[in-house]
Amino acid sequence: MSVFPNLKKYHFEIRHLLVLFLILILFQVVLYYIHSSSINNMLQRTMELYRMDSAERLANLTTTSLELVLEMSLAKPEKTPENQQQAIQAFDIILTQQKLQQNVDDICLLFQSGPNTYAIDNGATLYDFIFHGKIPDQQTEVTHAVAIAKYGDLSRQIAQKEEIHSLVQDQHTFQVFVPFVPNGELVGAVYMEITPDFSKIAEAITVMYDETGMVFSILVLLGLLAMFFITVRTVRERDEAQQALFTQRAEQLKREVEHEKEVLFTKRIYHAHHKAEKIMGFIKEEIRGMETGQAMDEAKYRVMKYSNFVSRVIYDMKTYEPPIHVIRNRAFQTDLNEVIQFIVEHIFIRQNHPRNHYEFALHLDEDFPVLHINEYVIWEIVEPLIQNAIDHNPDQEICITISTEYDADSGNGSLRIQDNGKGIPASMLHENEHGVKTLFLEHASTKDKKQTSGYGCYIAYEISRRRCDWQLDADNLPNGGAQFTITIPIANPA
Repeated sequence: MSVFPNLKKYHFEIRHLLVLFLILILFQVVLYYIHSSSINNMLQRTMELYRMDSAERLANLTTTSLELVLEMSLAKPEKTPENQQQAIQAFDIILTQQKLQQNVDDICLLFQSGPNTYAIDNGATLYDFIFHGKIPDQQTEVTHAVAIAKYGDLSRQIAQKEEIHSLVQDQHTFQVFVPFVPNGELVGAVYMEITPDFSKIAEAITVMYDETGMVFSILVLLGLLAMFFITVRTVRERDEAQQALFTQRAEQLKREVEHEKEVLFTKRIYHAHHKAEKIMGFIKEEIRGMETGQAMDEAKYRVMKYSNFVSRVIYDMKTYEPPIHVIRNRAFQTDLNEVIQFIVEHIFIRQNHPRNHYEFALHLDEDFPVLHINEYVIWEIVEPLIQNAIDHNPDQEICITISTEYDADSGNGSLRIQDNGKGIPASMLHENEHGVKTLFLEHASTKDKKQTSGYGCYIAYEISRRRCDWQLDADNLPNGGAQFTITIPIANPA
């Protein structure tokens, strides 16, 4: 019963059924040829045995006929010319009638006289040899040279056992030696070279089998066709049902994705809200400072920066995927060093409390070219990375080193944010199947699970890779501490 649930997991299509159908047909053809070959081999072996038995029977019958004629001639008391002629004629009929058959190639009587072997193939010579002891001339040695040679090798065995000996020549021709024993005395052997022909019988059997196999193949083919059409119809109905199910499922997934995007968007807004709330506090402090007579130009500069950042946060709340021209545009002439200095001096140093023991060291390349990136987008990248170094080294005096460098030969710039803290856990530096380190995944954090945890590095990575086309990486330093490295391609510095 467990087989059917397993089969339901597989989705069979028309091409699968076509392949299965072709395999079954090919299997049937191969099976047909294997059966044909088996039948032919069986017929060949059977015919070989039958040929030998048929040849021996024919040779034995011929020898028996000669012996009977000879005995009848010996039984007659008078050897008149008429009796002599009848005996010779009987011998000739036996010897020549056999050669007239299609399967008999040669026939003769072989005997030895002294060291020589002689062959007799006509009635007169045989009569003279039997009744007068006359040795035939040597003319038959050429005609029956093969028979004489074979008999020379077998004469001793024939004399000892008086049994029929058969030799196979060219797999189809049989050379049969039958002992010639008139009146119980061995005289020689009757030799016959016979090639039995049973091709018509084999052909008839093969044709009958081919007809049976053809009918069987047609029945199997018709059955397969019926199964194929029934299965195709069933699969088509199943595919239509599955298509309707897939459409319904796709709509459901679309709704779920939209809902998930809304949830993520809400979480990202919540994360940005804390930043905007902090910046708004700075703006209030600046306004109070203006009332007490602080430098107006510097205060206006800072308030303008803070306000633009808050505007950027509000703009990001309006859309999940902002258009590219509000992120990258040649109209933007952003000084990366200036952005870093402002974030450090007017964000982190400003909010430094006695319980936070950290300091900054800036090594900024004065030759670093301007970037065609919105400076507040850069702010969204740099600020979480610096905050990450602070949050992961609580109650510890650390130094955060920020450096920029421009390589004119490669046309690339780099931004490094280093600290001398405890470093990043090894588990957070493992890469997934897409080559993204765990640190940059959503919700990945070593802090307590809060609503805003796990979003800082994730947002910085997403903005760097997808919006700015920058490369962001993180690793630990050999002497302790962590490092974030941003590689910035600058094709045509302005």
